Amino acid sequence: MTAMRIAISGTHRVGKSSLIEALAARLPGYRVVEEPYAVLEEEGYEFSDPPTSEDFEVQLRRSIEMVGDAPRDALVDRCPLDFVAYLRALDDEYEVDVEALRDAMEAFDLVVVVSIESPDRIVVSASEDRTLRRDVDGQMRAILLDDALDIGVEAFEVTGGLDARVEQVHRAMR
Repeated sequence: MTAMRIAISGTHRVGKSSLIEALAARLPGYRVVEEPYAVLEEEGYEFSDPPTSEDFEVQLRRSIEMVGDAPRDALVDRCPLDFVAYLRALDDEYEVDVEALRDAMEAFDLVVVVSIESPDRIVVSASEDRTLRRDVDGQMRAILLDDALDIGVEAFEVTGGLDARVEQVHRAMR
């Protein structure tokens, strides 16, 4: 199987990390690239609680930087468009640098979208901002699946349980 740079995208608490772990177990030699939030936190960046637009802008910039550093055989936890979805959910007038995003997204061979399913497969705690989660999911679908920003992204959505999602990604890699 050819090495690929694969982005796993979606709002929070949809099963991205579980999917990445399962794919990494099935794809020996693939490196997992942590999401910018974890990298920034390790570097000492202090996020607001709840995160602000500024926090998402910092993650967007880091995500764009990280894409160029990702190896060819990588499972990337979030792509730059994830953060655009958060920013657009918080402010639907958020201005997007389409060219920078287009350049960054060209680095990916495959973009996988993990959406909220009905019924929701993930237990979401009462402390979670469910409205933001749903809004981001809607933005994610529009930006990644419908290419609403005209970036030229070709993404596909996985559905079902973890094993089904892994198999869908594996088939798309062929």
